[in-house]
Amino acid sequence: MSGRGDHLCSHCLLPLGLRPMQRKVSGEDRAFCCYGCCIAFQVKHGQSEEWEAARLLIRIGVGAFLTMNIMLISLLLYAGTFSGADAWLVPWIHLLLWIFATPALIILGEPYLRDAWAHAVEGRLTASALVVIGVGAAYAYSVFATIEQSDQVYFDTATMVLMLFTVGSYIEAAARAKAARDLEPLLEAESECATVVADGIETRRPARDIAAGMRVLVRPGERVPIDGVVVEGSSHTDEAVITGESRQIAKRVGSAAIAGSMNLDGPLLIESSGAGSATRWAQICRSVREALSRRGPTQRIADRVVGVSVPFVLILGALTVAYWAQSIPFDRALLVGLAVLVVACPCAIGLAAPLATSLGIARLSRRGCLVRDPGALEALARTRFVAFDKTGTLTSGRPRIAGVDCDGVGPAEVLSRAAGLERHSEHGLARAITLAAAARSLKPVATSDVRAMPGRGIRGRAGDELIAAGNGALMSDLGWSLPPDLAKRAWLLEASGHSVIYVGWGGMVHAALSLDDTPLPEARSTVEELRSLGLHVALLSGDIAPAARRVADAVGIDEMQAGLLPEAKRAALEKYRRSYQIVAMVGDGLNDGPVLADADIGIAVGSATDLARETASVVLPKDGLAMLPWVIGVARAVRKTVVTNLIWAFGYNLVALTLAALGILQPVLAAAIMASSSLLLVVNSLRLSRLPDPPPLPSLERRPSAEPESVRRGLGVPAMAGPAIERG
Repeated sequence: MSGRGDHLCSHCLLPLGLRPMQRKVSGEDRAFCCYGCCIAFQVKHGQSEEWEAARLLIRIGVGAFLTMNIMLISLLLYAGTFSGADAWLVPWIHLLLWIFATPALIILGEPYLRDAWAHAVEGRLTASALVVIGVGAAYAYSVFATIEQSDQVYFDTATMVLMLFTVGSYIEAAARAKAARDLEPLLEAESECATVVADGIETRRPARDIAAGMRVLVRPGERVPIDGVVVEGSSHTDEAVITGESRQIAKRVGSAAIAGSMNLDGPLLIESSGAGSATRWAQICRSVREALSRRGPTQRIADRVVGVSVPFVLILGALTVAYWAQSIPFDRALLVGLAVLVVACPCAIGLAAPLATSLGIARLSRRGCLVRDPGALEALARTRFVAFDKTGTLTSGRPRIAGVDCDGVGPAEVLSRAAGLERHSEHGLARAITLAAAARSLKPVATSDVRAMPGRGIRGRAGDELIAAGNGALMSDLGWSLPPDLAKRAWLLEASGHSVIYVGWGGMVHAALSLDDTPLPEARSTVEELRSLGLHVALLSGDIAPAARRVADAVGIDEMQAGLLPEAKRAALEKYRRSYQIVAMVGDGLNDGPVLADADIGIAVGSATDLARETASVVLPKDGLAMLPWVIGVARAVRKTVVTNLIWAFGYNLVALTLAALGILQPVLAAAIMASSSLLLVVNSLRLSRLPDPPPLPSLERRPSAEPESVRRGLGVPAMAGPAIERG
């Protein structure tokens, strides 16, 4: 809205007044003149969670009016007001109660009847069936008693039970709506629109329809809908939703723009670098939707228990009525049976895990941590073992070329040939080689038929000649000989902890590139925090033992295995699994994909390769290694909340069911306890929103970029290091 529209109610379009009601509906800020307009707008325009909560609130409002009248009149009956000379009024009072109770049951009971019927058609009995059968029995008996002019009717019990159940349902719906609002910034990618600028004309299009090269205008207060590069304007953006970085990031011409970030104080014209549906924001949106649609292992077990318990409760209710009917009037026995059905309704059990899990996933997602499956969150909370890959996980992943040892060829030729191969790889060592060649203005040799050999290296063809770069195992597989002098120098470099890449062509090895990598500044503190959480930490590296040991000592890891191929890493994980049951693996490289998929919890860092991100069940934001202990802490808090909720829900049901079967618990009191139980679980779950924030991500000052502008725009590859040391 703009102009006069800024001062009008979003629903009735009347002036807002001095104190308007501000609400966020379907991700948009709205203003209303009163609460009634807010509810009506949510019913008409709200998303599923908001719509459900608003509809239930309206049902509660109408049902409360009818139920209050029924309860007041019933109190007069119980107090004996209509006795003696006024006894002739009792049948008419019963008829009046019937008139009030019928619309109350239709309004409050319709959702339960619809749900019970839908599942009954499928041959299943649910909690709604307990409500419908119990309340329906009380209502049917009361109707019969009214027609027969009996002394006792229970319209008050039937309507009040439904009223309290609806209050419980509203509490659940309101909690789900809050969890949905927490996730709105992440899930907006599904419906986000972009202002496309072409030939000076602005048009609004869905972000998913944006293609590479299109230019999009983002005004202050709007979210950036696509990944791209700023071509005009300057501003600051908030990227916390995607990266977890809470501070404002300055943007100017040439800066990278991230889809999902909020533009704060200036218009930006951004040129899209890819399809709108392929942004990380869109990927997070899809993954979060999928995660929320799944049930965790604990909840699946609870669901199975509930499925078995509903028929059992129905039988128990019938037996309770039959037992008590032998010693008390049938109408009183019916009330005891109704109390059994009401108190056994497993509403709290169905709420125990999904709400806590949704809030936990939302909490992590707002900090840029992606969880693909609630089961992964539960497994992460239970794990006592974490294994790390080395390169790119505990180290910067941007190694520098420390030296080029050649045999009969020049360093320039070696780097040109190696860069021609490695520019096709995402491995951190490959990036360093490519940048070293670019720093010397060396043109990479054109290569074709390039194949990555996980755990060994990379090979391809330069014209008709086979060329390869990798470790000694790859050279042995190819049958290429290694000159003695070069082998000796390479051995000394490996013994000192350097990574060595052999480069060969023409049937023999011509050079050895030595590379060095430094541990991340936060790696040691992360390992120490994991140990303080009771976790056993190990390093599983494909690198040589001296290099792996050097990094392990630097970050404080005692247990280390080196020289492991992907198959060997998987075997090592299996061995640890026998000791620790649930194992987590943290990695980032191409060769980590199979290992991450094989681990109980695969964790990829934000700078990981595409394969590592796709196979991991948890993805940390870029430079987010320090967040790992916090993520595990959140997972443990979620699991503790779920277990606490389930213990309370099952314990409450067991105790209350016993009291109801003994005739101690009345139906209305049983319904009140049920609603209170749901409220208690909601309050317990909402405590997850108050968990402490994670440590701040490494700042730009601590992580200086050594990448030229062409590299950041995707024309090159990043690496740390100056020129290579050349040795002939």
